[in-house]
Amino acid sequence: MDPVIVAGAGPVGLSLAVALARLGVPCIVLDETDGRDEVRPARTAVLRPDTAALLARLGCAETLSAEGTRWAAWRTVQRRRLLDRVAFASTGAVALRTEDATAGGHGAEPADDGAHAPLSPIHVPQHALVRALRTAIDHEPLVQVVPESRVIELTQDRDGVGVHTRGPKGTWWRGSYVVGCDGPRSTVRKLLDIRFPGRTAVERHAVAALRTELPWPGEALLHRAPPRRGAAGTGRTGVLGGTTGEVTARPLPDGVWRLDWLLPPGRDLVTPDALVARIRDTLAGWTDAGTGPAAGSAADEGGRAFKGGPAFGQGLGDAGGSLVPSYELLDTGVHTVHHRLARRWRAGRAFLAGDAAHLLGALGTQGLDEGLRDAENLAWKLGVAWHHGASDALLDSYQTERRSAVAARLRAADQALPLLRDGGARGRLRGVVTAAGRGRTALLTDGHLGRGPLGAAPVYDRSPLAPAVAPSGAVRVDTVPGAPVADVTVTAPDGSVVRLRERLGHHLLVVLVAPGTGVWDRKHWMSAGLMPRLADAVAALPLPAEILVAEHYPGAAAHTVLLIRPDGHLVTALAGVRPAELQACAERLCGGAGDDGSDGKWDAHAEGDGQAESTRTARERGGAE
Repeated sequence: MDPVIVAGAGPVGLSLAVALARLGVPCIVLDETDGRDEVRPARTAVLRPDTAALLARLGCAETLSAEGTRWAAWRTVQRRRLLDRVAFASTGAVALRTEDATAGGHGAEPADDGAHAPLSPIHVPQHALVRALRTAIDHEPLVQVVPESRVIELTQDRDGVGVHTRGPKGTWWRGSYVVGCDGPRSTVRKLLDIRFPGRTAVERHAVAALRTELPWPGEALLHRAPPRRGAAGTGRTGVLGGTTGEVTARPLPDGVWRLDWLLPPGRDLVTPDALVARIRDTLAGWTDAGTGPAAGSAADEGGRAFKGGPAFGQGLGDAGGSLVPSYELLDTGVHTVHHRLARRWRAGRAFLAGDAAHLLGALGTQGLDEGLRDAENLAWKLGVAWHHGASDALLDSYQTERRSAVAARLRAADQALPLLRDGGARGRLRGVVTAAGRGRTALLTDGHLGRGPLGAAPVYDRSPLAPAVAPSGAVRVDTVPGAPVADVTVTAPDGSVVRLRERLGHHLLVVLVAPGTGVWDRKHWMSAGLMPRLADAVAALPLPAEILVAEHYPGAAAHTVLLIRPDGHLVTALAGVRPAELQACAERLCGGAGDDGSDGKWDAHAEGDGQAESTRTARERGGAE
């Protein structure tokens, strides 16, 4: 079969290509650029645990460790009042959290609420991720990256797709499928005549990456309505003025911080002088809180470099008499957030992923997170299709699952924006959040930390791949069907002890919960109890599967058997070994005959959108959508 063609060589396209190669699927990556990525310290990504684990499996673990950082805690402050502090720690440690703290300043110590700490997100420069993924691709013989190749034409038929590129190596490429990962202005999306409706300029942020010392090392901060000082604190409304601002500070390695200031609505130009004034005003305000180190020694007059290059703020007072700590300005920019969602994510043998399919990012939501989830969801399905053939049920499930998840995220953000940005009535907030009484601060914190409707990993509880009814013998565990599984410790068939997420991405996983097996030698428990029968049942499944053994799983009784998709979402939990139920669930997963009696064959003419045998050129589809 022909390779899969991936249009676009950003983090999503490269991740998809590596994931497919690991599944034995050859790929051609069409890269519009020359392969040299611009180093922009102010362009970073915040990765939730599931997407960080995906990138680690794809070969980025060393980069995430060396060039990314996990936060010690997250602080939410309003004016001088600490409203919330969430401490991050290793699994099983005790979380520290304070809500509506009465102590003043940014350094109030929270009380122990007895809960377990969440795992911190990873904050990493995006260029470091791209570099790591390109390095991983260099070791994947099944992936061919073609630089300076711009897609200009796309055709498809019953057996595959044709993609015409322009550039030094411009030619026709033949593939089994094509995936458009080519960004917000996606040529693939335009050639497929797919609309991309939504909202423009939902939020704007001035962004700066700088090296400095702040009073809370290693902790991220959301500061709402910070006190104003000096010339920047006059109360005048302007691009970086106004009295109700919002700024976030997120640490990176080597003393670098990314600072984001929420801009008022409008398209006013953010000048270098205005941004430098805001940097100095913000740093002086935090230093004045009296909870951190004093300003450093005076440096040369600076703070004027707007785009890259070293610039140092003085360790002197501003116009209001506040002390400005020394800082080195590394990079700046203006980030404009749009909310858009493609009408369709699949058209025959063509798919959309990442920014080509959706744009989001308001209130702390992360577009790259969702793009990586697109890649993980689509990779295993294309792997099944490439090796075993696939029905429409399997391929359509990508759009059903992922588009629904992103649509829900956008809905939650659009509902919350008027309440958080426009001062909506507090009572209206209860329709947005899941628990009555939670305030604006908690909702905004959820978006930044990957919790609740704004940030939590998606649950595919209405997937067409899920069993139509609960299988016989299904039992409840703390993970509902369709949700991401807990990252418990498991023992692999080779005897190695690993985290469950480390085994994702290749096959179905069948996990037997067997307390006490950790003290046994593998040669004993592999041939004892339920294992021989489970091994026979797994060997008969229509897709490759791996058996793992866990000492425990949240909410699971002994001898519970979990069936897990390659992307880490739970299919079902069964009481004991049930071969027939496992077989039925696996057949449903791989797109076997559905409830409608379909034979699983793809029919280009059944798509109903005129994509079969279609040819559209970029020139024909040119112009803004």
